[in-house]
Amino acid sequence: MKNILLIEPDYKNKYPPLGLMKISTYHKQKRDKVVFCKGCSAELKGQIWDRIYISTLFTFYWNKTIKTIKFYSKSVKHPSHIFVGGVMATLMKREIQNEINVTIIQGLLNEKGKLGYKDDDKIDYILPDYSIIRRESNSFLEYFYPIDDSYIAYATRGCIRKCKFCAVPIIEPHFTNSISIAKQVKAIKDNFGEKRNLLLLDNNILASEEFPKIIDEIKSVGFERGAKYILNENGKKVYLNRYVDFNQGIDSRLLTKEKMRLLSEIAIKPLRIAFDDIKYKDIYIEKVRLAAECGIKTLSNYILFNFMDTPEDFYERLKINVELNEEFERNGYKSKIWSFPMKYSPITGEFCKNRKYVGTYWNRKYLRGVQCILLATHGVVGPKKQFFEKAFGKDAKEFIKILMLPENFIIYRNIHLNNGDRNTLDDTIKSLNKEQRNNLMEIIFSNNFNNIETQTNDKCISDILELYKIK
Repeated sequence: MKNILLIEPDYKNKYPPLGLMKISTYHKQKRDKVVFCKGCSAELKGQIWDRIYISTLFTFYWNKTIKTIKFYSKSVKHPSHIFVGGVMATLMKREIQNEINVTIIQGLLNEKGKLGYKDDDKIDYILPDYSIIRRESNSFLEYFYPIDDSYIAYATRGCIRKCKFCAVPIIEPHFTNSISIAKQVKAIKDNFGEKRNLLLLDNNILASEEFPKIIDEIKSVGFERGAKYILNENGKKVYLNRYVDFNQGIDSRLLTKEKMRLLSEIAIKPLRIAFDDIKYKDIYIEKVRLAAECGIKTLSNYILFNFMDTPEDFYERLKINVELNEEFERNGYKSKIWSFPMKYSPITGEFCKNRKYVGTYWNRKYLRGVQCILLATHGVVGPKKQFFEKAFGKDAKEFIKILMLPENFIIYRNIHLNNGDRNTLDDTIKSLNKEQRNNLMEIIFSNNFNNIETQTNDKCISDILELYKIK
């Protein structure tokens, strides 16, 4: 029997490390002792393990991930007994090995020999070990994963697209159908009990030629439209709605009336449709309207920004969703769209190790301005026009003006409007001549308000910039 340690760095994430959960099952089938922990544990570090597996996520978690790997580097007899896999490991093998000589596992565990075992090609297809992510059954786990009451599964692997901002073509280069959803759900239910919801992590489910069969399977395991989950509380039965979530979203370019009809037959909530580029405006609007016509009530929308977009078309995509919500209400539909802006960060290159990348048409102040708005809205753009215009402005021009405001003026908008500070700031900026205004804008765009005296000797500009130093 070997002693196996599974580690996930202590970044905040909603979804558990599915790869480690499957590795746990694999080693337990070999009668090995398996321990899972999130973050750095002095107690676990003090032991010697036969193998340590460390998962990785986004490349911008570089510092935290490398720190975690180094923390456990003396907890094995040889550094090669530390196996590092996942997204960052697949994309940055050379960079990680330049820091520490560990074994890097790239891509999926569906090929023989990646872990040094004859049968390790089956790991991607085996049952995840839910016991390691539950605090009740894992004394080393303090972190709570909010979706621990979901069946986590795949119907497909890979994607037919090659989007430049996405790591999927590198991690999962081939689009294939996975094992049966019904088999996955049954195995989880038999071993870890019934779950309320179904979380599917497919990257492009609509690309599957077996999509109608997948929908039939989802319905067969109890997730048809209107499905209920029975919870026993104090001897009484409580009926809760069940939900299906295609978490990675669906490709609007592959949506047809028939596929939307099939989606409407399951307990889908939310229906996630990406709106990454304004050039897909017409097809996006068409498909969202189709969802409303088919009775899908809750739509969630990823809005990529800081990529090849401009702040103006980012605003337009958000406003389109608000206008569609108004249209649905006028037409008697109960559908609502919730937008989730997502800032682009490169997966390779100079800025992949942090979140400091600035897109071609953006600047640091614009990005910080969006962040300030989203702080006030808790990261979500809701369906109501009144709240949208208050947060983002009535048009793209006003949106840009909001982004340029001092942080306090953005977050505490009403206070600075009501006490006259906003009007005073606007009037002061208007009083500047062209050269002064250009100099001011250059400093504001940089979002660097430290040592103002070294950036300008113009008192009018300095007085304005003092407002930007207040956090």
